[in-house]
Amino acid sequence: MKRKMLIGAAVTGIALALATPVHAAGDAAKGKVKSITCMGCHGIPGYHNAYPNYPVPRVGGQHPEYIVVALKAYKSGQRDHPTMQAQAASLSEQDMQDIAAYFASATGE
Repeated sequence: MKRKMLIGAAVTGIALALATPVHAAGDAAKGKVKSITCMGCHGIPGYHNAYPNYPVPRVGGQHPEYIVVALKAYKSGQRDHPTMQAQAASLSEQDMQDIAAYFASATGE
């Protein structure tokens, strides 16, 4: 399991390095509303996900470009997590930008 997570992190890092720069031009106020479902897991300090079982990462204060790349990877199936894939499936590019702008500004989440 740890190996899968390390491989996933490495692939994401490589994708970030090779990807064309993404500029989070989102609206943080709209992102706060759009991210309500995210808070069910990402807003709980020390929360562990039931499947697969691992600590849910805190995304508050994260670089917006990273959040957008991660959401796109979940939406395309490049990142394997059923809940995140389902959450990202309906997000538009603007939704992702807005959510990223909100979390980038929300250091306590």
